[in-house]
Amino acid sequence: MIREPFNRAKHIYHNAAFAELVKDAVRFFNGTPVHSLPPSERFLGSGVYALYYTGENPLYTRYKALNRLSYDFPIYVGKAVPKGWRQARTSDAMTTQSTELYSRLKEHSRSILSVNGLSLEDFSCRFVLFENEGSDMIGSIEATLIKLNQPLWNSCVDGFGNHDPGKGRYEQARSDWDVIHTGRVWAERLNGVPNNKNKILDKIEKHLKQLKKN
Repeated sequence: MIREPFNRAKHIYHNAAFAELVKDAVRFFNGTPVHSLPPSERFLGSGVYALYYTGENPLYTRYKALNRLSYDFPIYVGKAVPKGWRQARTSDAMTTQSTELYSRLKEHSRSILSVNGLSLEDFSCRFVLFENEGSDMIGSIEATLIKLNQPLWNSCVDGFGNHDPGKGRYEQARSDWDVIHTGRVWAERLNGVPNNKNKILDKIEKHLKQLKKN
């Protein structure tokens, strides 16, 4: 078989229908009901979610102002997928019977409750569930929402969604989020050198100044 000369143009994939599908999913996401964090009722399913802040913490009053009339500016966006999803070992049934999304929201609630400077009642959430073949869109929709909204805890202050690394792995540094919000027991065990708190605060201030209503 004769190999062709390299032509980059022959390797670029574009599908206008897929791009429109992503836009439609984002529009649907933005129209879903907003709930307390965690939602008052346990539910099944996996998908994509966003957290919104409307509290009095001086660091985040910009979010309170922006979300005063409607929840348009998430402070964090994430996804929840069934076990084995990344290795393509999930069945369609697992995407409908999994409790991963609700469990993830509960986990975030525990993180907020355990740290200083945050109150759980100041947070709300919305989410969209993807079932069966729709679950293939989870990663794309999460990435698109992060790109569009630039949520603070995704793009500027990392670490909110981190897990306990486990015994024997505490040599790493605390995340920027855990430097700002102390209290997670496992994060206090990390013995690496974290980033300077004042520099993190400067990044937060610059980031929030760029958030504007459309």
